[in-house]
Formats: sequence, C-alpha cells, structure tokens
Amino acid sequence: MEEQGQNISAISAAAAEEGAPSVKEEKEEFDEHDYRDEAEEEDEETLPHSEILDIFEEGLAQIVQDPLLCDLPIQVTLEEVNSQIALEYGQAMTVRVVKGDNEVMPIVVVQNASVLDLKKAISRFIELKQQREGGVRPISWKYVWRTYILAFQGERLEDDKTRLKDYGIRNRDEVTFMKRLRKK
Repeated sequence: MEEQGQNISAISAAAAEEGAPSVKEEKEEFDEHDYRDEAEEEDEETLPHSEILDIFEEGLAQIVQDPLLCDLPIQVTLEEVNSQIALEYGQAMTVRVVKGDNEVMPIVVVQNASVLDLKKAISRFIELKQQREGGVRPISWKYVWRTYILAFQGERLEDDKTRLKDYGIRNRDEVTFMKRLRKK
C-alpha cells in the first residue's frame, strides 16, 4: 500500500517536471469552470420577481377552478386551500359566525378545534378580508375578546381550552358575538 502511494507521488512529480498540471491544479481549474457554467445558466434562467408572481398566480387560478376549490377567492392563500381540502375530506368543519350587523362569516376549523382555535380563525378570516378589500384599519383583538364573547344557542363559550364539540357545535352551526357582562 505504501509502495502504491510512492508510485503515485513519483508519477505526479514526473508530470510536474514535464510541465503538465498536477491533479490538484486540474481539479481547481475544473471547479472554476463548472462554477462559471452554473452562474451563466442561472443568469439565463432568472426571471424578474413580477413575472414569477404572474406565473404563480396563473397556476393558482387553474388550481382554484377545480370544482372542490371553486369557492375560494382569486388571491387564495395556502392555508385557505388546505382548509378547503380538509373540509372536503371531513377533517374540518365550517362554523358560521354571525356578527352584530348580521353578517355571516364562514369559518373553517378542524374537527377537534377549541374555542381559542375558533377565535384565531376568526381573526385570520377578518384580516384576510381586510387585505383583499384594501382596508388597513388595525383591529385590537385583545379589546374585541375583552368586550365580546362567542355564544352558541345562548350558551357562552367562556373557556378557551374547551373543544367546540364539547359545547355541541357541529358542522354549519351558527355561533354569535354577544356583549360581555361587566364584572363589578
């Protein structure tokens, strides 16, 4: 084994004397050449951000035309697509939340969601709706949940950790906002 290493060293030394590049020099030259080729290919293939966004939105529009996903808006998020798919497979449910002005918000949550999960889904739904409509008025959710409480058939959903099923909430049931009573 040691003799083989000496033979390779002797061959490398003889090649260097004749002016041939060493193995190390050839490897470095190959790496530089390979790197330059990759950089040139990347320059040719890069698209501006706006074009990539257009391509992505076109693909997304095609996906949304699927009969299962046709209820989704054009500027759909990944979370909304996943929620809709989970809803179709029976892994999620729609809770209809009625605001004070009788506007109904269809909120999608998983089957074993808690009251806190429903509250977070409501806030995400309203924030996405505001972004799509161009509204940037911030909402203080701390104030909202301190002032209002969710109720199902007159029963207040007070414990955030309790599952919706434990309150008897099923798919397509209505939950309403109620004014919280002040404690003196």
